[in-house]
Amino acid sequence: MSVGVSTSTPLLPTSDTDVVTSAFSLVDYVVFALLLVLSLAIGLYHAFRGWGRHTVGQLLMADRKMGCLPVALSLLATFQSAVAILGVPSEIYRFGTQYWFLGCCYFLGLVIPAHVFIPVFYRLHLTSAYEYLELRFNKAVRICGTVTFIFQMVIYMGVVLYAPSLALNAVTGFDLWLSVLTLGIVCTIYTALGGLKAVIWTDVFQTLVMFLGQLVVIIVGSTRVGGLGNAWEVASQHGLISGIELNPDPFVRHTFWTLAFGGVFMMLSLYGVNQAQVQRYLSSRTEKAAILSCYAVFPCQQVVLCMSCLIGLVMFAYYQKYPMSSQQAQAAPDQFVLYFVMDLLKGLPGLPGLFVACLFSGSLSTISSAFNSLATVTMEDLIRPWFPQFSEVQAIMLSRILAFGYGLLCLGMAYISSQMGPVLQAALSIFGMVGGPLLGLFCLGMFFPCANPPGAIVGLLAGLVMAFWIGIGSIVTKMAFGVAPSPSNISSFSLPSNLTTVAMTTLMPSTTRSRPTGLQRFYSLSYLWYSAHNSTTVIVVGLIVSWLTGGMRGRTLNPRTISPVFSRLVDLLPLSCQKRLHCKSYSQDLSVDTPAFPEKMSNGMLKNSRDKEAMAVPEEGSAHQGSSPTFILQETSL
Repeated sequence: MSVGVSTSTPLLPTSDTDVVTSAFSLVDYVVFALLLVLSLAIGLYHAFRGWGRHTVGQLLMADRKMGCLPVALSLLATFQSAVAILGVPSEIYRFGTQYWFLGCCYFLGLVIPAHVFIPVFYRLHLTSAYEYLELRFNKAVRICGTVTFIFQMVIYMGVVLYAPSLALNAVTGFDLWLSVLTLGIVCTIYTALGGLKAVIWTDVFQTLVMFLGQLVVIIVGSTRVGGLGNAWEVASQHGLISGIELNPDPFVRHTFWTLAFGGVFMMLSLYGVNQAQVQRYLSSRTEKAAILSCYAVFPCQQVVLCMSCLIGLVMFAYYQKYPMSSQQAQAAPDQFVLYFVMDLLKGLPGLPGLFVACLFSGSLSTISSAFNSLATVTMEDLIRPWFPQFSEVQAIMLSRILAFGYGLLCLGMAYISSQMGPVLQAALSIFGMVGGPLLGLFCLGMFFPCANPPGAIVGLLAGLVMAFWIGIGSIVTKMAFGVAPSPSNISSFSLPSNLTTVAMTTLMPSTTRSRPTGLQRFYSLSYLWYSAHNSTTVIVVGLIVSWLTGGMRGRTLNPRTISPVFSRLVDLLPLSCQKRLHCKSYSQDLSVDTPAFPEKMSNGMLKNSRDKEAMAVPEEGSAHQGSSPTFILQETSL
């Protein structure tokens, strides 16, 4: 089945029997409470272990001593939010398995960060990814990047806390604000006190809970429908098993090209330049460990995607055998999975609680990462540069206050989200809109040595304008022309139509019923091409403005801010092109770790042995002297 603009939602079999909102048993509450208690215990353990001897480096960067496996699982958990756990099975149930081909983009989407972005960030010994922008351009570009990221995450983190709580309330009657407040407070405490190390180890625990909860649903569900083979057969008979759709049209929501290649740019915006992920790479004890953690995420992502898709297929087979109630048939798509799980696991005490724990593990891991990364960039990019005189104790206290502050702000954003109504979908979409321009800004710096600060700032602004134009235009067009929202839920609370799939990473618009034309056609660009389109806008506009303003003439270019891949690409060019680009051989091995900001030594940011060794200058005759030359661009105008 082709999943495109003309695909309609499958008919939902219904029964006349209404289903009363499911209630949790005592065992379910105990299981759910265990998740919160254990998450809090892990965080407090790392907070009070060595209390009084903590440094800013330990709090914000886990002392740069984390191993490969915990970093990999934390990378996985950061954007495996509750909305993704609810959204992917619903997508498969409604539109078929075409979405499964998104897995094709995971390899490139993780290999490129491992070999392009991580080496640059890691060898510069950064704490915030936006420190790179100051090294490559200037402080103004750094501040622009930081403010853009803060805006992105503040909008997103409140919604990602509120939306699953709202869906859970509608289906189970679980108290809405009790769940919001409990999650927000628990997450704030262990993130603020324990720092990045506490966040990473709680992510590991919560990832295991997410795997277990989804596995239970697959096992119990497959036994009810006669096995996974039978579920696949039922889905195939109803046209849900999709073939490879090779339509190259970028305006078709899901095709092989859109998922496999457009998805690469979406992955790069998440795993390449997002501070929440970069901070984890930089917490690794070695660069090799950071790269291996990126590779380790790949099979984990594939397993997570397969499990989510299997839940969608089992859910479809289940409702063919046991028809939906009228209440379920009228539910928003965001609630399908919860209704299914409550139906499936009723009579099995503890298992509904386990799935809810799985759901909220996704929320905890995402929100804690947001708190920690926001506190880090605020401290490193907006406070420390202007107040370098802060002592270690003052910096630690301020970092914890920032994390607490962002926790309270998250709760405030959750309340605002409850008042937004239809605007909630636009708020969720902002997360995806901003990711593309930030990706373009970092690519402009790493791959185009001729790009200058004015070009970077104007390019970023152009990318953001383009992102909001297309994103918001798409939402407004759908509201005005064609896509009716799902029937309202019988319960007091309901989520906007297709909210969950929107929230997974970028705007995932509902399929339209008629083919748009003109500007409406432009607004129907597949959400998976947003990152590619917006990052390209930043690069093109940035290069044009750089050319008009004289390029890097009169400015100093730090060769360590250029990706090692650039020198290899230049090597492939004819000598005439290399001369025209004013490239020269520069015999400095980029594998030598040189801190970008040596003054951090006095501020406690480079305290472990790896950082101290990195300060040493290689002796003459060492292996670094015989390294192959790297090409850099001289002070050049375009």
